[in-house]
Amino acid sequence: MTYADLVAALHCFGFSEQDLLTISQVKRRHRELVKSHHPDLQGHSADTAMARINAAAALLMEYLATYRFSFSEEEFYRQNPDEQLRRQFAEDSIWGGA
Repeated sequence: MTYADLVAALHCFGFSEQDLLTISQVKRRHRELVKSHHPDLQGHSADTAMARINAAAALLMEYLATYRFSFSEEEFYRQNPDEQLRRQFAEDSIWGGA
């Protein structure tokens, strides 16, 4: 897989390189695309679209399955901003702390 392949797969799904995606989001979008481009609904012209969609899905899922996740405290709070605010202001009397 090249970065260009990854970008093409993202664009096929309507995503961009700046999007932060979950596996669930990729699966949901794949289902939407399959429903709208299925050959039973679109005829034989949809066969190539389906092949492109399925190839993009396989590439994105491969990337997500092999991605290394960080479990650092910094990354946790970056991905959970509500918890960052709670940690930052929990003891502040204005926000209901002690």
